[in-house]
Amino acid sequence: MPVAQHVMRHAAERPSHPAVCGPQGELTYDQLAERIHGAARHLLGRGVGPGTLVAIGLADPVELLTAVLAADLAGATPLVGDPAWGRERWSSVAAAAGPHFHVDAPLPGVAGPAVAHEPKPGDRAWACFSSGSTGRPRAIVRTRASWTESFPHLADLAGIGPDDVVLIPGPLVSSLYAFAAVHTLATGATALLPGRRPSRTMAGLLDRATVVHLVPHRLPDVLEHPGSLRVAVVGGAALDPDTRAAAVRAGVRVVSYYGATELSFVAVDADGGGLRPFPGVEIEVRPVGPAGGGLGEVWARSPWLADGYLGDAAGPLRRDGDGWATVGDVAEPYRVGEVLRVRGRGDGAIQTGGATVVPEDVEEVLRKVPGVGDIVVVGSPHPSLGAVVTAVIEAECATPPPRALLEATARGGLDAAQRPRRWYAVPNLPRTQTGKPARALVAARLAGGDPDIRRLV
Repeated sequence: MPVAQHVMRHAAERPSHPAVCGPQGELTYDQLAERIHGAARHLLGRGVGPGTLVAIGLADPVELLTAVLAADLAGATPLVGDPAWGRERWSSVAAAAGPHFHVDAPLPGVAGPAVAHEPKPGDRAWACFSSGSTGRPRAIVRTRASWTESFPHLADLAGIGPDDVVLIPGPLVSSLYAFAAVHTLATGATALLPGRRPSRTMAGLLDRATVVHLVPHRLPDVLEHPGSLRVAVVGGAALDPDTRAAAVRAGVRVVSYYGATELSFVAVDADGGGLRPFPGVEIEVRPVGPAGGGLGEVWARSPWLADGYLGDAAGPLRRDGDGWATVGDVAEPYRVGEVLRVRGRGDGAIQTGGATVVPEDVEEVLRKVPGVGDIVVVGSPHPSLGAVVTAVIEAECATPPPRALLEATARGGLDAAQRPRRWYAVPNLPRTQTGKPARALVAARLAGGDPDIRRLV
């Protein structure tokens, strides 16, 4: 059923229970349901319905979520994008996908009878963007069921229920945070949606929150003031074991998962024992030939897979004829019943002197050096080796750690082929909208001689 109908059910059962809390205040389930119905009637009055793509770019997360659920209730396909995008950018994204309606201001409410939409199994009911680590957004479309039918599994794994208060400290243009917000409302819990700059009020939000959804590099900030937090749901990149251990010491249970916007959930680690298939998911790691260095591509088959890219845009998603799909991520050999050990994105692997280097392996070691805030490892062109491993460091303070310390750490924890030959420092790494470092953008800026990227000698 449309997620909005879950909201209506909660409004009937617990009308005064808080549904959302955003920059402009709080709405109960009854108030949110009324807003969704009014906005859905407005959309229907403008000819929006099944087959229409509703492009939504709103800065206020509560207004944005209202518009998403109104489009869902009207039977249309909501697509959330950056509110800074203009009409021209939206048109270039949505033009090949069929008729679309652009929402760049809060939707007005229209009085009238309750809106009811009877969904069909094949309805394309959700669309979202994936930028991965490249920073280039692609619009991915999926059926409603490929999201909503996974809701009970996540609720069970993380122990999320209607009395929880769930902090979602990131932009809803990210599928990670959008899923978290919609899942929270479907569960009947309270969604805290601080918007794009939550750091100033994070401590106060954590005093109230019992659950948080976020990416790994933000978890240490949360652990400085865990407040009432008992569960952190972490996705988007690999989680450092030391950070998980710090969460345990702080009394916060971590549920981390691996997946992709195109694949949704693939594997989950609910107890620190390693990644295992998410409910309903089959996993294979397929060899990629002798150049793979013993690694293989991760393929998944499940009910949670997306349909593909809007407008048949190019992207990493590939399928075979048996229902399996991959986005090129690489992992160690895997057998059913074992732990899945993901090593990184296949399209980011560095071929250097005949060896295959996975950047995430190098980053995991070097990120532990005192003074390193974050790090991106890329391949820089080399006339005889093909590429050399290059590290670009974001320092915790103004001064990066000395190169001698970085090299000593690399010698102690990395094979010869993995050790960076070139070292750079940058004040701030460019990031995708989910908060992950934009690896391809770092490589492009490095190749272009960006003056902000300073060579370490």
